[in-house]
Amino acid sequence: MTSEQLLGNIALFESLTKEDLASLAKRLESADYAPGDVIFSQGDEGSSLFVIDEGAVEISYGEGKGRVCLATLFPGQYFGELSLFDGSPRSATATAIKPSHLVRLDRDDMVDFVNKNPAAALRIIAEMSERMRQTNELMSRQVSRNVLEEAEETLTFGQRIADRVAAFGGSWPFIILFSTIMAIWMGSNILLLAHPFDPYPFILLNLALSTVAALQAPIIMMSQNRQSSKDKLLAENDYQVNLKAEMEIEALLRGQAELLARVALVERQLVRRNGE
Repeated sequence: MTSEQLLGNIALFESLTKEDLASLAKRLESADYAPGDVIFSQGDEGSSLFVIDEGAVEISYGEGKGRVCLATLFPGQYFGELSLFDGSPRSATATAIKPSHLVRLDRDDMVDFVNKNPAAALRIIAEMSERMRQTNELMSRQVSRNVLEEAEETLTFGQRIADRVAAFGGSWPFIILFSTIMAIWMGSNILLLAHPFDPYPFILLNLALSTVAALQAPIIMMSQNRQSSKDKLLAENDYQVNLKAEMEIEALLRGQAELLARVALVERQLVRRNGE
């Protein structure tokens, strides 16, 4: 795929004319990366947009156990476009996961191209505005996933029984029912029956109570262990949602700042041309 075709496939530049794409493609530089090579790290100074010609790149956030894979990009896709305009530090880390051939467009070259082609700058701004509207619409529709419902769908028959036994064993109906049974059992053996089947000190009742307790305890522990797993899922889901919201808000703010900066630049160019 030629450099012009790579740029033309990017939504940011798809409205440019063939002449604009050819002029911009002359400013591209190539770079090769082996699997595992870090293209840039989170927090690095941003100054370039990258387009994947061959290979694959993983975009991630954070480090160690808190590392989150945000996306995996393949040939024809691009990344780093925000830093191309505002020069802010990178908000994520890009790592090659296959032998990759990338083309890079530096910020200085982009600024020079925009200064020399204000009409092309207007088309780029129009594309950026459309992308921001689509992002806003997407964010308004998205909801966080219900991890508890997903966990319930994977329960086995034994786990469902354990949850129901634990729920009933920790309720007032169980206490009232069990107290009633014990009162009837002891009362009948003391007062009502001439020949009690379980006379005082109620050895058979003690055996029944011990058996119920021995069976109930591990069942309740099974349910409690599952509740701990649910709590971990909820905590992880909350972290992912908060992280995603934070990054999306940051991206929107950067996009708005980028758009305002580009509009101001175009206005200055138009005023300068009208003055001439």
